[in-house]
Amino acid sequence: MPAGRPLVRLAFAAPLSVVAGLLMVTAYPALAWWPMAFPATVLALVVLVGRRFWSAVLIGLLFGLAFFSVNLLFTARYLGPVPWAALSVLESLLTAVFAVPIALAYRWMPRVAPGRAGRLVLLPALVAGLWTLREQIVGSWPYGGFPWGRIGVSQVNGPFAEVASWVGMSGLSFLVVLLCALLVEVVRGGAFRRATGAIPAAVLLIVLLVVPQFPTADAGSLRVGAVQGNGPAGYFDQKTRGAVLNAQLTASAPLFGQRMDVLLWPEGGVDSDPTANASTSAVLQELSRRVDAPLLISAVTERGSELFNSSLLWTPEGQAGSTYDKRHPVPFGEYVPDRAFWEPFAPDLIGLIGREYTPGTASPLIDLDGVGVGLAICFDVIYDDVVWDGADAGAEVYMFQTNNADFRGTDENLQQLAFAQMRAIETGRSVVNLSTVGTSQVIAPDGATLDALPIDTAGHMLTDVPLRTGLTPAVVLGPAIKIVLGWGSLAGLLAAGVLAAVRGRRRAAR
Repeated sequence: MPAGRPLVRLAFAAPLSVVAGLLMVTAYPALAWWPMAFPATVLALVVLVGRRFWSAVLIGLLFGLAFFSVNLLFTARYLGPVPWAALSVLESLLTAVFAVPIALAYRWMPRVAPGRAGRLVLLPALVAGLWTLREQIVGSWPYGGFPWGRIGVSQVNGPFAEVASWVGMSGLSFLVVLLCALLVEVVRGGAFRRATGAIPAAVLLIVLLVVPQFPTADAGSLRVGAVQGNGPAGYFDQKTRGAVLNAQLTASAPLFGQRMDVLLWPEGGVDSDPTANASTSAVLQELSRRVDAPLLISAVTERGSELFNSSLLWTPEGQAGSTYDKRHPVPFGEYVPDRAFWEPFAPDLIGLIGREYTPGTASPLIDLDGVGVGLAICFDVIYDDVVWDGADAGAEVYMFQTNNADFRGTDENLQQLAFAQMRAIETGRSVVNLSTVGTSQVIAPDGATLDALPIDTAGHMLTDVPLRTGLTPAVVLGPAIKIVLGWGSLAGLLAAGVLAAVRGRRRAAR
């Protein structure tokens, strides 16, 4: 088929793009059918082949709406359809815009490199790089972005997850899309009729299957108590002052007299500022005495006119060590960017967000008697910079504090847990992922579950958590991999466009 013609007529491509988006949803929790990412990606690419600008925008928009409107449905749990629709439409519009470069790659690259190497290697690599660039843009813009629904995360329970320790989540997304794009070219170019035509796809598949997780060094273990109080921690939960703190204290009581190195509480487990409230500070000091271990807690802290979502270490003498403040407060959840502009569109909803959290700048690490503990608060876990910076600073284990109470009855907690599992694999570190209401887990460096608490249940875990040292290639090379795959693919597309235009003029002049 000529390179410039669509493989699928628009009348069929439009509904198929919706099917692709819905198939992609099934690759993520709660279903977590990781293989479905492959037919979904193949279908999403096939309907873009040969598309012109506006039809590519339409195809990308329909795919994005089908995927994000279901995948992000949890955002409507308490605040209703407006935030869900706004976020889904924004992510879908970005997906639509970045469908155009992929469609252009399918138009230009065959003109520049029409041979087998171009069709079976260069074109699929360019398409996969542009898909990865789209994930990066959606995950960083606007207002810091929202890197939810990355293809790499969908593979956390599959046989390719260990590759993330070498190339990171963006690299794994690239390789998954590359395999799909290779298969598309093998079939549509008829290369399957020759054994050699399938070699690039076969080699990549073998690499994905056999590459082991990058090894990190055993550094002993840390005995961690982790308490899920299941208190009224939701935005609209009916509660009295100190109710969440009291729920955490009650669930911590069975740990009295148990040996541990640290007691971990989740995000929002302390519902008053212990740095300013002497009574709360005294309660935490007494708890630290009772368990004979420091507490790693989370609370809203105030410094001057600024509010922070903070992780703090508490001992019988009070606060100890440094404070980590959440780097990525959730826009329209923990603060309202450009409030004066957005408030007229939904004054009641915007008015509910009375607090304005300031992004933190501190290193996401605390020193726990010589053990480096990497930190992330709630949605911090979906941002590469927080996790990688923690590893660079010396994290031997991660403790992720979160509060999923506003998303009870949805898949949000399971999707966030998938990120935590992938972070364990990517960094070669154990992760204690603790929620106020669940699901909470202790995750081994290979992503396996060591301990767990079910959702909506008060309880505790007391676990010997493995420690690791040594940096994986994903941490060391991750930033460079993202630049090369994302912006390198855009440079490659522009170069292909220029060459295609030059060759077109030469042919016209003959």
